[in-house]
Amino acid sequence: MIRFIATFAFVGYLKPAPGTWGSLAALPTGLGLMLLAGPWGLVLGTLTIFALGLWATTRMIAGSANHDPSEIVVDEVAGQWIALWPLAFGAANAGAAYTALWPGWVAAFMLFRLFDITKWGPVGWADRRGDPLGVMLDDVIAGVFAAVGVVILAGLFHAVLM
Repeated sequence: MIRFIATFAFVGYLKPAPGTWGSLAALPTGLGLMLLAGPWGLVLGTLTIFALGLWATTRMIAGSANHDPSEIVVDEVAGQWIALWPLAFGAANAGAAYTALWPGWVAAFMLFRLFDITKWGPVGWADRRGDPLGVMLDDVIAGVFAAVGVVILAGLFHAVLM
């Protein structure tokens, strides 16, 4: 069960770039949460996957010199779901289908991967913690940055192009 959670149903074993595969797997599962329970379902799912991910990561890396093995991708799922929050609430507030905001989905994915890979500012600080909380927290922060980027891009799109 620990590996199943930490690797997000073994997606973390896909090569190359398991983190990207984890982020990609987060998109349809995030959509599923939105369709089943709306935007607040996605928020609750994010909090749940964070807690489960922290628990599983703590156990999976116990006694290991590698504090962030590439196959652990539950952190990417939590961060990617955070990046989707503006889309979930925006679509719900507008009465639109979640998939109608597809450019925002692309932006959320690309921005999250950008912040997760480059580890700018607080993302890098969290990553350098070298503990299970740091493993999870760097992607949460990257997800928050990506969510802010999605909001900014949506605002620019609607202000300039609409």
